[in-house]
Amino acid sequence: MSNSPMDNNELSFDVLQYRLKSARRKKRLQKKDFDKQLIRMMRHKSQLLNQRRDLPMIPLEKPYQRGWKRCFALREDVARSSSSAFYEGLLAKINTVQYSPEKFFKVKKRRKGKKVRVEKRQFLMEFSEWYWNDACLKLTEVERTHFHLYEVSREKGKEKTFRYRFNEPWKYRLQVKPHLITEVKMVDEVLEQEIKFLNNHIEKHHLYPRISKLTGGAYHYWKWAGEDKACYLEAEKEALLQIKEAMEFKKKNNFKRNEHFKNKRIK
Repeated sequence: MSNSPMDNNELSFDVLQYRLKSARRKKRLQKKDFDKQLIRMMRHKSQLLNQRRDLPMIPLEKPYQRGWKRCFALREDVARSSSSAFYEGLLAKINTVQYSPEKFFKVKKRRKGKKVRVEKRQFLMEFSEWYWNDACLKLTEVERTHFHLYEVSREKGKEKTFRYRFNEPWKYRLQVKPHLITEVKMVDEVLEQEIKFLNNHIEKHHLYPRISKLTGGAYHYWKWAGEDKACYLEAEKEALLQIKEAMEFKKKNNFKRNEHFKNKRIK
């Protein structure tokens, strides 16, 4: 009888690479593959959002007004001066815009227990220390000399920060203009359907917590008031009922105790 390699179980290939997977390894591989699918899904969604953002603007044949806008403009005397070009260029960098559905920019505030409408405040743009030293701030050296550093207190003086503010805000005045819509964003129906399909899939299967963990963020659960589960509502009702019964029992005991002392005093 000959001793062949097959008889001695001496195989010519590595058996380890063909070993069976354990249940734990299978579960881990399934989870890993699911995470990869989520990452591909989020990358695809990001590409779709970028495509929607890059869609061109379409000019309207008939512009329409949507509320009012308020921004700063040069005063008449400054506009007639020799330094008007300098302050006009500076205004383009520090101007702010506010929008309102009404021509009078007012907000509700409580004063002496009553809600009154007061004018909404608006200031020129200010810069933090970090942004002041950043290369993104496009201010020339001459323009920087027109700012001063001042201290800002927050949380009742516990936190203090420093900001740069323009020295001569009186050179500008607020100007209210109609807010005209002259162009709208182009809408791609196929693109919107794909984005909506992905959002519905993520919300339906509650994938946002896992996606946030994979992308390095944090997910916080929240719910509307009144969306509690039935078991929690029943438990809350039971707890309130027990508190009510305990208060009634305590009242009865106090009443009996007072009656006992009253009868004892009469005797």
